[in-house]
Amino acid sequence: MLDHILVDLITHTRGALENALLQRQAEEERFQVDVFLGDVSWETSYSLPGEEQPPRVRADLSLDWPTWSQSAYRSWSIGEPPDDLPEVVLEITLRVQRLAAMPDLEAVVACLPEESPAIGTDTLVRAAPVVEQVFEPGEGPRFAVETTYQGTLRLDEAALEDASTLAGPVGALGRWVASVLVRLGDLDLAYVPPDPAGRHGH
Repeated sequence: MLDHILVDLITHTRGALENALLQRQAEEERFQVDVFLGDVSWETSYSLPGEEQPPRVRADLSLDWPTWSQSAYRSWSIGEPPDDLPEVVLEITLRVQRLAAMPDLEAVVACLPEESPAIGTDTLVRAAPVVEQVFEPGEGPRFAVETTYQGTLRLDEAALEDASTLAGPVGALGRWVASVLVRLGDLDLAYVPPDPAGRHGH
């Protein structure tokens, strides 16, 4: 059984990104349940509006609802205070792709804050950027740079009572993602032409 708090959070997250005028990559959205552990995860991807396929810059987001959070939420919902309030693990990967040459990494990192705005009591913290190089025979190399932000959203009593209280902090996160994608998209970088078949980019 999937409790409504996670559905509400997904709805608020999707709304925040679309209110920030980002464009959902429909083929990238997934909702998964680990049949062995019971963990639930939701993944989606957004890009700047009007981008060709695959887009030059992209944000991949995931929400992970671990089994212990589900158990804690059920305990709370039947009036049994849990030892710990439930949490959702958030991860956002910001990606610059379809690059024709190795980019100026200092310029890319300068666009990437060390952490996100506060989401409740915590922030998402930036990991080290990763450079990807793919060589396609007859086409030459393609490059991509991605950086992941990860953190935890602790669901306090107010959020458990009324999930609409999450709309404010999640809305700020959506605007932040959009602003960072705009800064990355404005960098003077060399890109390869879009794939005519619109396949997932590198």
